[in-house]
Amino acid sequence: MVMVGSDRIAANGDVANKIGTYTVAVLARQHRVPFYVVAPTTSIDMDTPAGGKIQIEHRNPREVEFIGGKRLVPKGVKVLNPAFDVTPARLITAIVTERGIVEPDKLKSLFKR
Repeated sequence: MVMVGSDRIAANGDVANKIGTYTVAVLARQHRVPFYVVAPTTSIDMDTPAGGKIQIEHRNPREVEFIGGKRLVPKGVKVLNPAFDVTPARLITAIVTERGIVEPDKLKSLFKR
């Protein structure tokens, strides 16, 4: 199995986490390996309907434009350096929280008392 954390979870179960999480989820699905997200319920944002609405932090482009002071890309090329990617709920087996384990489409059940 694969277990990853999460910085933010949308109401539909889409997950924003460090760059590379989506790629790992795709590989897990391809190889039939269960993919779990482990996060506190405070990471779940029921006011954000889907991952496409999660605001993604962008880091300084210089982090990928240069290595060891040497420019890797031509001047004038626009560089994006997102800190997170979004993993769609369809690739997630379940979300593990302190209130229980649920499938991504059942997040609302964690907040019913």
